Amino acid sequence: MNAKKNPIRILVSRCLLGENVRYDGGHKHDHFVAEILSRFVEWEKVCPEVESGMPVPRPSMHLLGDPAAPRLISRTGEDLTQVMTSFIKKRLEELESVELCGYVCKKDSPSSGMARVKVYDPKGNASRNGAGLFTAAFMKRFPNIPVEEEGRLQDPRLRESFITRIFCRRRWLDMLSEGRSRGALVDFHARHKLLFLSHGRTGYTELGRLVASAKNYRLGELFDAYESKMMDHLSRPTRPKQVLDVLTHIMGFFKKALTPEDKVELIGVIDEYRLGKVPLIVPITLLKHYARKFPQPYLSNQVFLDPYPGEFMLRNFV
Repeated sequence: MNAKKNPIRILVSRCLLGENVRYDGGHKHDHFVAEILSRFVEWEKVCPEVESGMPVPRPSMHLLGDPAAPRLISRTGEDLTQVMTSFIKKRLEELESVELCGYVCKKDSPSSGMARVKVYDPKGNASRNGAGLFTAAFMKRFPNIPVEEEGRLQDPRLRESFITRIFCRRRWLDMLSEGRSRGALVDFHARHKLLFLSHGRTGYTELGRLVASAKNYRLGELFDAYESKMMDHLSRPTRPKQVLDVLTHIMGFFKKALTPEDKVELIGVIDEYRLGKVPLIVPITLLKHYARKFPQPYLSNQVFLDPYPGEFMLRNFV
């Protein structure tokens, strides 16, 4: 991937980058987002409240009413729903022309939270079953773009899931830029097969069946169905048992090339990963060594071995 030519563009809540746009005049600088992820992506910034015309500082706000269609109410009692919905309509139309690969939003925000945002009933009772107005509308409009809250990105498994998806989406968009064809889809799928398998056999099998029956679909319907199913499948974080399935599969490519001692070592390293004694990077590094030493065209093209830059160190933790 040529990062300069095809950047990974991410929508982000501006407060997470340290901008003083919060209701209290402050920010919510997030180290991972602002200091680490920033090295690999370009930002499309958003603060729904400020960009809809609200001042800094401003009275705090909350959601009121039906969680499926709540009102945005200021602490002063002012109903700001129409102000926000007008902004949302305009902003989402602008984002249609941006090649977004993901969105990192601010948790608990009545405008930007992804889930479990407090919604109050008329008696003042709160339940955590809402979503911020802007983010809810964004997810409805762009269901295949990965969305995650900065708080959930502190979880290693959820962080890896999000990073995997944004890089996969960039590869998908790069493929689309070359023109849609069944052959291009078959090639894309072939390179991602082990990555898909690491997220579970059900989605892996469904994607394989879709590609196998590609001739039964109109081209547009085929690509739309594949993209939706792919992003949904990758949204399910990997589990050690699923990853072990992939590691064992890769090991099979070298069964005739390895010495008995090498086989024992490799099996031992994979078993240590299974037992939680070593991080995934250990068996992956050894398998990549053998992939270089005993070249296998199929493995050399597999995204699973390098799904994102190693600098994220997402495979370095037990």
